[in-house]
Amino acid sequence: MIIPVILSGGSGTRLWPLSRTMYPKQLLPLFGQNTMLQDTVLRTSSIAQTGTVMCICNDDHRFLVAEQLRQIDVEGTIILEPVGRNTAPAAAVAALAIAASYPGSLMLLMPTDHVILDREAFAASIETARSSAESGSLVTFGIVPSAPETGYGYIRAISGSTGAARPVAEFVEKPSLERAEQYVASGDYFWNSGMFLFRPEVYLAELEASSPVMLAACRTALHRGRRDLDFLRLDSEAFSACPSDSIDYAVMEKTTNAVVVPMQAGWNDVGAWSALWAVQDRDSEGNVKRGDVLTHEVRNSYIHSTSRLVAAVGLQDHVIVETADAVLVASKDRVQEVKSIVEQLRLQERDEPLIHRRVYRPWGSYETVDEGERFKVKRITVKPGAALSLQMHHHRAEHWIVVTGRALVTVGERQVSLVENQSIYIPVEALHRLENPGDEPLELIEVQSGEYLGEDDIVRFEDNYGRL
Repeated sequence: MIIPVILSGGSGTRLWPLSRTMYPKQLLPLFGQNTMLQDTVLRTSSIAQTGTVMCICNDDHRFLVAEQLRQIDVEGTIILEPVGRNTAPAAAVAALAIAASYPGSLMLLMPTDHVILDREAFAASIETARSSAESGSLVTFGIVPSAPETGYGYIRAISGSTGAARPVAEFVEKPSLERAEQYVASGDYFWNSGMFLFRPEVYLAELEASSPVMLAACRTALHRGRRDLDFLRLDSEAFSACPSDSIDYAVMEKTTNAVVVPMQAGWNDVGAWSALWAVQDRDSEGNVKRGDVLTHEVRNSYIHSTSRLVAAVGLQDHVIVETADAVLVASKDRVQEVKSIVEQLRLQERDEPLIHRRVYRPWGSYETVDEGERFKVKRITVKPGAALSLQMHHHRAEHWIVVTGRALVTVGERQVSLVENQSIYIPVEALHRLENPGDEPLELIEVQSGEYLGEDDIVRFEDNYGRL
């Protein structure tokens, strides 16, 4: 049996402004209708048994990951990392959990931020690697290079080796163009995909030899972990003490037991807007257009609109990405530098690197429509059967107006049912709760007023989602 382990970490800063810290690229539908996380999970449907998928994610993303798995009718285990410690500890935690629950299984480790166009070829590569992994090899998948790419790391197979799985000679950092051309011409080099297949106990033995402190910390973090709703929460103190390292550095570069299986499956790691342009269908002028977009004399460009009309004239090789609160315009050959804009925003302590104007919560979402001195207006959506926490605010009052659906509102000791066009006032420091008792989404407008309107002015007394 093969257990897929999906690594859903990272913030994807080079795909700003769509990708944000609290809503990163793996949770976005950047290619097709499904999100990248959903595509990664569905890609394993012909390989794994139902219910065996394991996702490892950031605590802040837990409800988004759970909801996206629910949307594609997939059940699995979601492990929460209290802090990011790179891929080697994440793989160790997964290996420990799988060895305990599914002895004798193989572990397929995959990042969520890849596009793979040919699922059949992907599945065939996994099947090719199965026998090597079962016999005790650490299998990595090398993408057969289609060009001398300087943005990827490479894996060099031992020269002259043959067979479906070739022994690994070394892992190579991102090369110069001249060196990359030599790599491609040799036939011994492959792009490093960051995907692996191995027996959990083999990986754990290698990690014990190369980084025993890391393995001990992961064991403790898992042993002291606790169930929290549908999640497995690692112990924060133990995992925070774990060294941070990648699988490549911690294990694969030190072992003599690594083999590479070549893969040709239309792979792209979608690390920048230019990569997203490259893997999507383009019109007769070479443009990728998503959303409400009009162009005139525009060629070989990527233009993405999320909330309004975007019009472009006389451009070539550009990227334009519009969201409700930010617009990116960049030359396509310099999109790797988007991260410098994100860094400037962070230094200014602005919200744009962190969240979108629409913010997702386990009960639904809210979007700030307008704000000014001592007031803020939000549009709130509550999912059927969901409820916000029982809470109060020290500094603001709220006025709720129902737009569609039904609301059950608790204010102090009383409960009030509201329908379309009805409203209620929540005074400062009043204990209150909003629920949707219906089977349709509840939409309402919230008007806040007061001396301080920050999201940290919330005191929770009860919460269905463990956020006290």
